[in-house]
Order: sequence, then C-alpha cells, then structure tokens
Amino acid sequence: MALVWNEEQLMLREAAAGFLAEKASLAALRKLRDERSETGYDQEVWREMAEMGWAGIAIPEEFGGLDYGYAGLGIVLEQMGRNLSVSPLQATVLVAATAIALGGSEAQKQALLPAIASGELTLALALQEGAHHAPEKTALTATANAGGYSLSGKKVLVQDAHIADKLIVVARSAGKPGDAAGLSLFLVDASSVGVRTERVIMLDSRNGGNVLLDNVQVGAENLLGELDAGHDLLQQVLDIANIGLSAELLGLSLEAYERTLEYLKERRQFGELIGSFQGLQHRAAELFAELELAKSIVIRALQAIDANDPQLSMLASACKAKLCEVAVRATNESIQMHGGIGMTDEFDIGFFIKRARVAQQTYGDYNYHLDRYARLNNY
Repeated sequence: MALVWNEEQLMLREAAAGFLAEKASLAALRKLRDERSETGYDQEVWREMAEMGWAGIAIPEEFGGLDYGYAGLGIVLEQMGRNLSVSPLQATVLVAATAIALGGSEAQKQALLPAIASGELTLALALQEGAHHAPEKTALTATANAGGYSLSGKKVLVQDAHIADKLIVVARSAGKPGDAAGLSLFLVDASSVGVRTERVIMLDSRNGGNVLLDNVQVGAENLLGELDAGHDLLQQVLDIANIGLSAELLGLSLEAYERTLEYLKERRQFGELIGSFQGLQHRAAELFAELELAKSIVIRALQAIDANDPQLSMLASACKAKLCEVAVRATNESIQMHGGIGMTDEFDIGFFIKRARVAQQTYGDYNYHLDRYARLNNY
C-alpha cells in the first residue's frame, strides 16, 4: 500500500487548500474570535462546504453522501489544520456521523445521515466528565423506565455543544464508573426538557461546552447501538476521530514549520539572516524528518480505516501519539525561532500552538495513547 496520495486525492487537496485559504483562513478565525461570534463559525462558509460535499464525504451514497472514504475526509482535515479553519466538520462529520454509520439502526441512519450530509444537522459527542479523557469512568446515569430511559449527569468540554441540534450522550446503564461494560450511547435532542448547555470558549478560540442533563427522558428508539455494550462502538468511533485529529495536527504542524522557514529567510540578526545559523538549520532539518514520518503514519492510518484493517486501534493510538509529539515540537520550535514576537497576539504563529494543545488533549493525549499502544501490543 503506497503511502502517497493518488492524482484524484491530490486534486481534492488542492481544491480544499484554495477554498479554505480564501473562506476559512486564520484571518477568519481571528475575526470570529474578536467579534465574539455567537455560533463560533461562519454559517455561510459551512453551507458552501456542504454544497461541495464535504459534510457527506465519508457517508455512504445510499444516505446522501459521497462515499469517498476517510482518506478524503483526512485530506480536508489536514488542510483545515493548515488554515486553522473552524466549522462543525470535526464534531458533526468526523465523530457523530461515524457513530451513527457504525452503530445506528437503519431508521436512525435514514433519518440522520442525509441531514448531516446536506449540512442541515449538527451534532456533538457528549463524552468527557473530568479533566482527562477516561471513557470507562463515565458516571452519567441512564435509568430504564416504562417509556425508555432517564438520563442524569454532567458532561464537560463537549465540542460544539451550544450549536448542536442533537447530542450523542455516553451514559452508564449498568455497572460502576471504571467498568468498560455497562456503557450505552443515546441520541438526545439538544432542546429536550432537562438539557442545559453552557458555552465555553476554549484556548484555541473554538467552541466547547458543559452539558447538564437533569432527568432527561429519551425513548428506546434513541439508543444508538446495543444497550450496555456501547464501549466497543465508542472505541471504534474514537479510533477514527483520533486519526482525523492527527490529520489536522499534521496540517497545522506543516504550516507552522513552513511559516517558520520563511521567517528564518527574512529575519536578520548581527547583520546575518538567522537561517544561516547552523544551530537553527540543524533544528529545522530534524523537524523536517519528523514531519515526513508523520505524513506517512497519517496516510497509513487513514487508509486503514477505509480498508477495515483489524489493527486499526493500534494504528490509531500510534498515529495520535506520534502526531501529538510532532505537533509539540513543531509549534514549540516555531515560537522559539520567532523569538519574542512569536508570543504576541498580533503575530499569527501563536494561534498554531493554541490549537495544537487543544487537539492533542481531545480524545486522549500523547501519554494516554502511548500507554494504550503498549497495552494493545501486550507490553
């Protein structure tokens, strides 16, 4: 399996790069932040993305999608990382649509996937309950009743929580916090009685949120997947989500590196271009090698999703751990090589380190995935 993109995929990359540079660039992110946008993203740009098919890029044709696979979605996500583009693509398409496609009933797929593919429906995964990624520690309860289930508890750091039409809520329907068994996933209308959402603007100026569910009633038809057996489905979804996040981290790392190279060719110190200093050349060369390795592992992991590779979980954790490591190095080096100006808000390079740190922590950081990779390999 070649670790390069084919001609068609390269055309998609070029098209995505051009559109995002024009419509959803870092300048657009800065504008959204400074204007304190109520939605946190440009709805018109999102509509255009959906019209180009991005919202349905990995959704099967029978449900209104393009069925272009996760390699195609990863290519778009990489370009979004380069431009620090903001949209519901990650939460709604990468995560929620994947959960529905993998675990939804035929009725759920027919009702939800076409609306996602058209850009009409936004969703969010309500998973995290503490400061760190720990799905097995879910304590939000799902209690069976005559009409279905009652959900009570709190979720934090929910991406796009305040703009989501529906939530996919991970709840404990059996067992105790810490058990892998006993988890279930439920589709919940964000407007349901008992659902309260508090917007939290994250370090990277993007949407997060806290979600409180107080005796929220959902019908049995809202169960996504099997009762008490949601852990395996959730892990499949998170594997794919982490590979998508890795593609985004690759894009922002490459952009930070390339911007820094240009700065090294322009900035003078002691009468010389700082790019002529051997110490900086060595650091840039080492980072280049790391980025080339990162490209290969991201492509391999994206291909593994589309090929239903049985080693997907191992590849997902290897990919996320490596891209967390590379993103730290790329963004830290960028700030250091820019010197004091790199720390200022007026200069763009600092936006990359902020987004990197949030993406690294989402669905498990370097340490989490390094440990998981070791356990999956029986270390």
